[in-house]
Amino acid sequence: MIGLRRRAARPSDHRVVHLVAARCLDYPRPELLAGLPQLREALAEQGDSAGARELTTLVEHLGAHDLPEQQRAYVDTFDLSRKHALYLSYWTDGDTRRRGEVLGRFKAAYRQGGAVVDTHGELPDYLPMVLEFAARVDAEAGSTLLQDYRASLELLRIALQEKQSPYAAAVVAVCATLPGDSPPDRAAVMAMVGMSGPQPAEAVGLEPYDPRLLPLQPVSSAPSTGARA
Repeated sequence: MIGLRRRAARPSDHRVVHLVAARCLDYPRPELLAGLPQLREALAEQGDSAGARELTTLVEHLGAHDLPEQQRAYVDTFDLSRKHALYLSYWTDGDTRRRGEVLGRFKAAYRQGGAVVDTHGELPDYLPMVLEFAARVDAEAGSTLLQDYRASLELLRIALQEKQSPYAAAVVAVCATLPGDSPPDRAAVMAMVGMSGPQPAEAVGLEPYDPRLLPLQPVSSAPSTGARA
């Protein structure tokens, strides 16, 4: 958390929100509990800036539960179902061969930003990793990745809200740092990216592809990037 308060100087700067969201969306460890007072204080300095209020609610929720409770809730939410995948390109490309190209874009962005990333076994599109990159390394490049995968973020937000998960607040907060309003439903997300329905996906994974995880945008020929499974 070094440098967190120093970077909180300008309310228009979204790095604090991105970093706090990254902490809250990662698997709960003792470091998270120890750092909650710092997260709370950093958010308080943001006032009513985009996403700060939602994240404060989540930080208070996490602080009211011990670590084993947090870990059980996290596993139930993110590890036992693909409905809440934290991997941005999974929502657009699923377990398909073309996803490798997309993941390369994330890796390239990290390298170009000068980041030395230890993924700890995560894919590079792991949302907490992308948020950490945006917060600590290159705010502009990180925000571009988030904006490019806005549809993935919005679908994740909707799914978590439907589950009535406290973690929805973190994704709502991240979406609030991006231009424009969040679409109200999945149909509006599809309209936002200019698609009217599901597109075919070439699945190569061992598990079946969830038809709700739609390939919402074509794979770009631009260089690629990557984050936890």
